[in-house]
Amino acid sequence: MPSESALLTCQDCIGYRFENLDLLRFALRHASSADHRRDSNERMEFLGDAVLGLVVCHSLYEQLPDALEGDMTKIKSAVVSRRTCARVAEKLNLTDGLVLGQGMDGNGTLPKSLAAGTLEAVIAAIYLDGGLPAARQFILRHMTDEIERATQSQHQFNFKSQLQQWAQRELCATPQYELLDEKGPDHAKCFEVAVSVADQRFSSAWGPSKKEAEQKAAHLALVELGQLPASSMRDEHAAT
Repeated sequence: MPSESALLTCQDCIGYRFENLDLLRFALRHASSADHRRDSNERMEFLGDAVLGLVVCHSLYEQLPDALEGDMTKIKSAVVSRRTCARVAEKLNLTDGLVLGQGMDGNGTLPKSLAAGTLEAVIAAIYLDGGLPAARQFILRHMTDEIERATQSQHQFNFKSQLQQWAQRELCATPQYELLDEKGPDHAKCFEVAVSVADQRFSSAWGPSKKEAEQKAAHLALVELGQLPASSMRDEHAAT
């Protein structure tokens, strides 16, 4: 088990004080050091992964009101990935206090998956100790940069957001979307949408949902305004 000094050092690194320090103790106990895997941090990894996903999804839902489900899914997947979690864990030096079994300690660089799992276990420990508000505060404090980085990497394909920013910056106006037509049976409808900015109306676009049609209409507007090359739609399809 981690020493008392290791636990106190870990608390300082993560910026959270535990009411029940045993939760952090178990979060730092790798399966290789436990008599039974049930007594390791693997169950906490499972819970922490779910809490992390919830907090990130909630944050994206609030920050990106115009983002489609697919856009938010891509961003969330990048934020909760093993690579990202390992990077955050390493910044917080979480594996310094991790208790490993014989054959794993002293072998040099630890696997990224081990560091990522440690972060998830610590998130679970904070959640069990202080509830969702405490876990949310911890996650957003240490992962907001990762959320912003992942969001920016997907932003290039969020045409509605780009058009809105351009319209507000150049014309102090807000794009207005109009549903022109819809076709097909209820289970497979297609929608035609056009967008207007100030007094200018742009070419309409079809999509399998109103939101997707709006994204395509915004893309066409950006192309007509000279803000995007016509090839950007091909780039969007290649990225999806």
